[in-house]
Amino acid sequence: MRSPHRAARSAALAGLLTLSIAASGCGTDDSGAEHGSEHPAITDPIAVSYDGGILLLDGASLAIADEVKLDGFLRLNPAGDDHHVMVSTKEGFRVLDAVHGELTDTLFPAADPGHVVRHAGRTVLFADGTGEVTAFDPRQLEDGTPKTETYKAAAPHHGVAIELSTGELVVTLGTEEKRTGIAVLDKNRKEIARNEDCPGVHGESAVQGEAVVVGCQTGALVYRNGAITKMTSPTPYGRIGNQSGSDVSPIALGDYKQDKDAELERPHQVSLIDTRDGSLRLVDIGTSYTFRSLARGPQGEALILGTDGRIHVVDPVAGKVTRTIPVTAPWEEPLRWQEPRPALFVRGGDAYVSDTATKTVRRIDLSTGATTATATLPNTPNELSGVTAH
Repeated sequence: MRSPHRAARSAALAGLLTLSIAASGCGTDDSGAEHGSEHPAITDPIAVSYDGGILLLDGASLAIADEVKLDGFLRLNPAGDDHHVMVSTKEGFRVLDAVHGELTDTLFPAADPGHVVRHAGRTVLFADGTGEVTAFDPRQLEDGTPKTETYKAAAPHHGVAIELSTGELVVTLGTEEKRTGIAVLDKNRKEIARNEDCPGVHGESAVQGEAVVVGCQTGALVYRNGAITKMTSPTPYGRIGNQSGSDVSPIALGDYKQDKDAELERPHQVSLIDTRDGSLRLVDIGTSYTFRSLARGPQGEALILGTDGRIHVVDPVAGKVTRTIPVTAPWEEPLRWQEPRPALFVRGGDAYVSDTATKTVRRIDLSTGATTATATLPNTPNELSGVTAH
């Protein structure tokens, strides 16, 4: 069911965009009429948040197709299907029908909504303010509020959870003052494994073989084949807080920070966590990057958007930068993490990069490095996301 809070559609959308296009993409097999919407379907939509709302772009041309007016600091994540995007607001996790440019009635109330994780056909939400975990099948979003399963952590904390194909749930342990590790619950939510040797536990990724990696201030934990293994960082303080996984690679990509006392560390090294042999390697990419800079390509290649304005392509097996793709002018990370900065979103063989200085979004063909579409936006872009490729 569609919400009375309709997308605020501008009468002058065509005048909001400066567009150049060199390629087209696959279409969305859908129509507005079939879904009870007066809005035409948007092809493989890309969502861009700004101060005051969300712009929805055609995934191929990057033409602005619709706009949703919404106040507050908005965080965006793919919902796990080819129609919807999760929008974190002060009320909780809201569901945006990105294909039709409409906020739906579906809301998952949450105090301090945090991580959204997609894996094995399940989407898992974590409410930091209560420690509540909510899991559902994203395919059911098309019919409204899906059937959910919930679990509540022992204490509220900035956490994360992921559900595996076996029904097991990997969930962080901690309180508002201290985060310590992870627990693994079976499909009946009975604890079967635990490790609390992970100070400052943060973030997750799943890689080939359904190994789960979570970051620590002293390395990483890996849950694989029923056992949790600690991978110790090569420096006394080696914080891995953000990771990106791949279904075609057993190696997770992570950030890596070494200065415990820095107000804002601008790291030049990334981490590669090999879940097969328990190794943790560092790769210096020669420039700094931020938490919105990490992604994976279709062949499992590690992708890092550097502050030098280039996408650095790393072979995770060799542990080397194989090429760089120029995208933007050099930029500097702002001090506050909520402030806009260039972001990287990858879907299939396409990389989408936002540029706050020029208010642009570019689509890059990862196989050639060519920019295939560029759009200039009316607002400064902040978060960048989209629907899952179908």
